[in-house]
This record gives sequence, structure tokens and C-alpha cells, in this order.
Amino acid sequence: MTASQRSYPLLGIFLIVVLGVGFTIGLTIRPGEWYQALSKPFFTPPNWLFGPAWTLVYTLIAIAGWRVAGSEGLRSAAFRLWILQMVLNWAWTPVFFGLHLTGAGLVVIACLLVTVMVFMSKVRDRPARWCFVPYALWLCYATALNAAIFALN
Repeated sequence: MTASQRSYPLLGIFLIVVLGVGFTIGLTIRPGEWYQALSKPFFTPPNWLFGPAWTLVYTLIAIAGWRVAGSEGLRSAAFRLWILQMVLNWAWTPVFFGLHLTGAGLVVIACLLVTVMVFMSKVRDRPARWCFVPYALWLCYATALNAAIFALN
């Protein structure tokens, strides 16, 4: 780990921004009656699972961003991919739950999954790559769930 990666105040900023924006979006754009009325596949998780899952995933995303910023720099291809996946991540909830566009949500989450996979193939920092493994797995599941909801409705 380089000296800049030992910058724990910067880690705090990454955590505050990633978790703060993610939770703000999640708290202001609620699934509501529209989502409850949708036909859902058998593998739909219970609603209580989303909070803990996203807390873990967002924490790992923030750590990965912090590590890449410190090891590869803010202008690196890996950090630009990290920013792109954050934008796509934060866009999905407003598109899917806010606008009720399950098809457009599927496009956003599929692009997000591809971006995460490209990030993982490009990033040189091994711990940052490993931080994205649970995220990629969760996105595979979430993409399948989004696709099934789109197909069923």
C-alpha cells in the first residue's frame, strides 16, 4: 500500500460519498405500491435483505475507489471506470423504481455489470479487484432479477 493509500481521511470521504449518495437515493426513491404490484420471479429476495447487502457492497465499492485513487491516480483508466460504475449504479434506482422503467433499468444494470467486469480486468490493485467480487456477484443476481421482472411484466 502506498503512502497516499494510508490516507484514512480520504477513505472517510469515499465512504461518506458512496454510502451517503446510495442511501439518499434509496431512502428518497422507494419501491412502493408499484413494485409490490409487479409479478416477480421465485428467486426474489425478501425486502429486508437489500439494506444489509447494499451496505456491504457500497462499503467495498468505497474501499476499492479509495485504493485505486491512491495507487493508480484520479486520472487513471481504472478510476474513470470506477466513476462510471458509480454513475450507473446511482442511476439504476431512479430509472427502475422512480420512473418505473423496467426495460431501461435492465439496460442500465447490464451496462453497470459490464463496466464492473471491465474495471476488474483493468485495475492493477489486487485488493480493489477483490472488493468488487461480491459486487459483481450481487449485480449478476440483480440483473437476472431485473430481467425476470421485465419479462414477467
